[in-house]
Amino acid sequence: MAGLIGIGLTGVLGNQAALNTTANNITNANTPGYSRQEVQFETLPGQRTGAGTIGSGVSISNIRRLANEYLTQQLREDSTLFGEQEALNSELSRLDNLLGGDDTGLNNALNNFFAAMQNAAEDPTSLPQRQVVLSEGQQVVNRFQSLNEELIQQRESVKTQMQQGVKDANSLLNSIADLNRSISESPGIAQGKMPLELMDQRDQKLKELSELVSIRVSETDGSQVNVSLSNGLALVTGGNSAEFGTRTSAEDPTRLEFTLQSSGRTLLIDDQIQGGKLGGLRRFDEEALRPAFDELGRLAIALSASINHQHEIGMDLEGDLGGNFFTDINTQAAERSRVVPNANNADPQNAQLAVEITDSTELPAGTWSLQFGGDGRNFELIDTQTGETVRQGRLPDPVQSEISMPGFNIRVEGGDFNAGDKYLIQPSRNAAENIGMNILREEDLAFASPIRAAEGGTDPSTGTTRDENLGTAQINQGKMLNVRNPNTNSLLEGFRNAGELANGPLSIVFGAETASGIQYDIYEDGNPTPIISGNDYDPQKINTFFSGDPSDPEYQGYQFELTGKPAEGDMFTIQYNDNGVSDNRNAELLAALGTANTMNGGSQNFTEGYAGLVEDIGVKTRQSQLDKEAGSTLLEQSENQRESVSGVNLDEEAGKLIQYQAAYNASSQVMSVAQDLFNTLLQSFR
Repeated sequence: MAGLIGIGLTGVLGNQAALNTTANNITNANTPGYSRQEVQFETLPGQRTGAGTIGSGVSISNIRRLANEYLTQQLREDSTLFGEQEALNSELSRLDNLLGGDDTGLNNALNNFFAAMQNAAEDPTSLPQRQVVLSEGQQVVNRFQSLNEELIQQRESVKTQMQQGVKDANSLLNSIADLNRSISESPGIAQGKMPLELMDQRDQKLKELSELVSIRVSETDGSQVNVSLSNGLALVTGGNSAEFGTRTSAEDPTRLEFTLQSSGRTLLIDDQIQGGKLGGLRRFDEEALRPAFDELGRLAIALSASINHQHEIGMDLEGDLGGNFFTDINTQAAERSRVVPNANNADPQNAQLAVEITDSTELPAGTWSLQFGGDGRNFELIDTQTGETVRQGRLPDPVQSEISMPGFNIRVEGGDFNAGDKYLIQPSRNAAENIGMNILREEDLAFASPIRAAEGGTDPSTGTTRDENLGTAQINQGKMLNVRNPNTNSLLEGFRNAGELANGPLSIVFGAETASGIQYDIYEDGNPTPIISGNDYDPQKINTFFSGDPSDPEYQGYQFELTGKPAEGDMFTIQYNDNGVSDNRNAELLAALGTANTMNGGSQNFTEGYAGLVEDIGVKTRQSQLDKEAGSTLLEQSENQRESVSGVNLDEEAGKLIQYQAAYNASSQVMSVAQDLFNTLLQSFR
């Protein structure tokens, strides 16, 4: 009887454990990271008799955790991929909406500004129309500065998310190390009795860590795991964990860089942060946000330089030259702000560098790293985006020199340079922030041209005056090239006196026709000695007067064109445009800049240049959306595969409850039968 009771008892106890395990599965069906548990039964050793072996019941050999390490690792990898794409897409969508929005973008402001300029050109003396130009110009400035401020806010938001992500990662690393210790110290682990709930918690922490950054996980002795970055740099070793950190970038103080502190050492791991939310934020900063700063700044420079140049060669209502419309792009402060010394440069850190914009039409958007080696005089200029060396050489002694690039020059003005010193060169990074209005009065808008030409005049060599020419030659009203010497940036001699041509008026006097053409002389300010003589005029073509080459002695900063056939003695007078308040020639040229190709080597206008930025961000946003959707699908598949093995199926568990309950009841019935038999046996002896 005792054997029968024992067999029933083992069945009751075994099935009770199975019922408890099944109940635990059911109650944890919605617990994140929980892996289904299963009771493994084992037959107890039987009792050998002459008639054979009689069974002695059942025991529980193990309660195992249903988990597939391959599926768990796949889930971590897909979590890393989705975490990266989700963070990248979120920030790209925000940037795309900012740049492409009608109310937040730049297109409307640019269109309104040039439309106001065109309207003012139709009535150049109207002060209200001029005020509209100033107002729309200020709106352009406000839009540039507002966009720049929005980009700064997004940059700060990304930095805040990076810092919070690092805190979350450190918390997870500490938890994983603690769980490693708890698992290895768990009673019974030497006999293979695993602390199932601790292993579930550790796998869940590893999954959450993989959502932040790409990791590698490897098992070690004592059922512990080691965690490392994708390049093998250790994050968790047994019960010890490293610590992520962020700090201001030595190269660019507006950025954060990632560090890892382990065994008393702090390592820079910026390039090792890949995948996950942190990798996605880092990709957004490198691939979208910084290029957007540079491209927006390049557009601000191109607009300022083009408008400023055209406005400077015009004449305002008071007869003065126009000057800059927007703030000068090459102030000393602006030039020096384009160079950022690396915080790790060696003493004395007294180098003086500046970046001058030389040609806004050729200026690329980007950043470069100027690095010194050898004895501190050898240099390399490296494109930070491609890593390609674009210039290299050696500084002279003394060091004052220039490093020329398309659209800009790096001026080495003085100071000491050491091997290993680095300087970040960012020609356009801050331009959208620095743009501003330089013209504040309606009267200062230079809508007229400062030069004009008239038929007739007085021949300085003979004193003969001619009011009307006899030939058919016609002169246009001239084209202004510059009022400054492009090489020295100083005012040309002819424009040094306000309100007049210092070397004018100029008289063009035609002589007799020869076999080679019609000769002409040019006189300056009534002087009987010509400044240009003996040149031939060809009546069969368009003749350009004065050189367009600043190095040519005949260069005046402007040019005129003549057509037709002049008669001997015909004259044309070139002079300052006194009282030319109704002249709108420069206003028309200013308005025409709205559609002129003044960017990317003369292949794009301002609107197209901005559209290129919007399109680039839009393409990246759409691609990231597709990548995010693909990553979501892969993650869902991985989760489903894991759930098929480790997840709790409530229908299945309900069936097992019935199965184990029936077995429990049957085992109880065995014990009841054993008791009845025992009682019957006792009754037989009474």
